[in-house]
Amino acid sequence: MRKNAIPLLLLSMLSASAFAAGQMKPGLWEMTMKSDAMKNMPKMTPEQMEQMRKMGMNVPQIQDGAMVHKICVTKQMTESNTLPGADGKEMGCQTKNMQQSGNSYSADVVCNSAQMKGEGKVKGSFSGDTAFTSTYDFKGTMHGQQVNQHHENSGKWLSADCGNVPPAGGMMPKK
Repeated sequence: MRKNAIPLLLLSMLSASAFAAGQMKPGLWEMTMKSDAMKNMPKMTPEQMEQMRKMGMNVPQIQDGAMVHKICVTKQMTESNTLPGADGKEMGCQTKNMQQSGNSYSADVVCNSAQMKGEGKVKGSFSGDTAFTSTYDFKGTMHGQQVNQHHENSGKWLSADCGNVPPAGGMMPKK
């Protein structure tokens, strides 16, 4: 389950963030996600987390049943309305039917690859350029296993200085 859940969790967090990047203030952001997958995921030991870091993954913290991750959103990302690695193409996913009205946005996610098949829906809203909330629902298969997930995401801007936190693309595994 853990092997399948982590890519889906990262994809859902990034999908919500990527579509809305045009309204995000550049700087350090804290992203929080609660999901059905988190409830069923076995707890990882510090050794397992360290092993994932050695494999090049920027491993988020788990707090109160939610995944919490700090990312850096650069000015270039906000101007281009995209976050690196957030398009889902590596997993065979495409974002379609993107709509934005005022502070609200929505998009469909369609996945059709050997790794993932199915459809999802992202809906969210912004509170200015320093906070957002969104939901992501996905039904399909991942690595041949049925997936029916609901995710609740939120983000809040922390500061203009990212410190040593890498830009958002650093969440994805290194190749």
